[in-house]
Amino acid sequence: MSEAQEEKGGLIRPARNVGEPVPPIPEAEAAASEDPSTVFSHFRTGLSRHRTGLSEHRTDLSEYRTDLSGHRTEMSMRRTGMSFQRTRMSADRTLMSEMRTALSLIGFGFTINQAFQKMHDAGSIQNVNAPRNFGVALLVFGIVLLAGGIFRHVQFETELRDRRKIMTEDGLIHSDSRFPISVTLVIAVCLLALALAAVLGIIFNLALLG
Repeated sequence: MSEAQEEKGGLIRPARNVGEPVPPIPEAEAAASEDPSTVFSHFRTGLSRHRTGLSEHRTDLSEYRTDLSGHRTEMSMRRTGMSFQRTRMSADRTLMSEMRTALSLIGFGFTINQAFQKMHDAGSIQNVNAPRNFGVALLVFGIVLLAGGIFRHVQFETELRDRRKIMTEDGLIHSDSRFPISVTLVIAVCLLALALAAVLGIIFNLALLG
C-alpha cells in the first residue's frame, strides 16, 4: 500500500500511518546513572504516545470502512432495484415463448382445417369432419395456452409490482426507473382476439375477418 491517499467513490482513504518509531528500551547504564523511575516513566510516556497515534489511525480507518459500507449498501439497494426490471423482462420473454408455441398450434390448426375444407369443396374427399375437428382442436389448444400465458403474466406482473412498491416504501430498494406497460402483453391480447375470431369463423362458418 502506498503512502498516497486513495479516493474511492468520493471517499479519501487515510494516509498510511508511518508514525513515530517505538521508543527504545532504556539501557542499563542510563538507568543506573539516573533515577530509574524517571527513566522508565519517560519510556512509558513514549509508549503511550505511540499507542495513541496508532489508536487515532485505527479510528480513521474505521470511519473510512464505515463510509465504504454505506456506499456498498447503496449499491446493493440499486442492484436489487434493477433486478426487478430484469425479472420483468424475463417474464416478457416467457410470454413471448408461449406466444410462439400458441401461434404454431393456431397456425397448424387453421391451415389443416382450410386445406381439408378446400379438398372437400373440390370433391377430393367426402368426409371432412375428422380433419376439421383436429384443426379446431389445435386452434383451441393454442387459444387455451395463450390465454393461460396472459393470465399468468398479468398475475406475476401484479405481484412483482406490489412487492417492489412494498420494498420501496420500506427503504430497502431504489425504484427510480419506471415500470411501463408490457408491449408483449398487448400483442398477446391482440393475438388472442385474432385466434378467437378464427375459431369462431371455422365453427360457425362466419367471415369475421372479412
